[in-house]
Amino acid sequence: MRKNRKRILLYSLLALIPVCLVTIVLCNRIISDTAKGKLYTDIKTIPFNKTGLLLGTSKLLASGYPNLYYNYRIEAAVQLLRAGKIKYLVISGDNSRKEYSEPEDMRADLIAQGIDSSVIFLDYAGFRTFDSIVRLKEIFSQQSITVISQQFHNERALYMASREGIKAVGFNATDVNARQGMRVQLREKLARVKVFVDYWFGTKPKFLGDKVNIPA
Repeated sequence: MRKNRKRILLYSLLALIPVCLVTIVLCNRIISDTAKGKLYTDIKTIPFNKTGLLLGTSKLLASGYPNLYYNYRIEAAVQLLRAGKIKYLVISGDNSRKEYSEPEDMRADLIAQGIDSSVIFLDYAGFRTFDSIVRLKEIFSQQSITVISQQFHNERALYMASREGIKAVGFNATDVNARQGMRVQLREKLARVKVFVDYWFGTKPKFLGDKVNIPA
């Protein structure tokens, strides 16, 4: 009897594998298709938006080495601001620990590159991309944005923006090579499934809070 139960459980798990794979493929395809025609790599052709949204990440890897995703996003934000393709920048990232603040690290590095601090606004509660997008609309009252991150991340953010009624384009920061970014890419596949789970269950951001005014 016990052997039969184990066999049934094993067969059930094996039967779920194709379902899981199909779900991952479909979620990824929907998100990628939604971003078509909205992604830019050329600073000359990207349209102007008053506000850019720089999605946070850690400055350093767990190993202590520089995080190239971080460095390339900073470079992309500087390009947009210097070219006049955005007027203001919201930096949205994790600030869940006293000694760790993605928004403040990014602001400091942007200022070090010569960016005026008065055009930078910090969103300390961007714990997830979902939170960053929803808070951009609900807290910062923005209806049109340029998202700044790597292409895979921008695609997911643009799908969420479309669900939130935000008109958005993405400016693709330089990506990290496949070998270095393999773990991130695998995690991204599952993160895209999580997007649909969040909307299915009506997930809300961890925090909202008071409105932040961005000048005209």
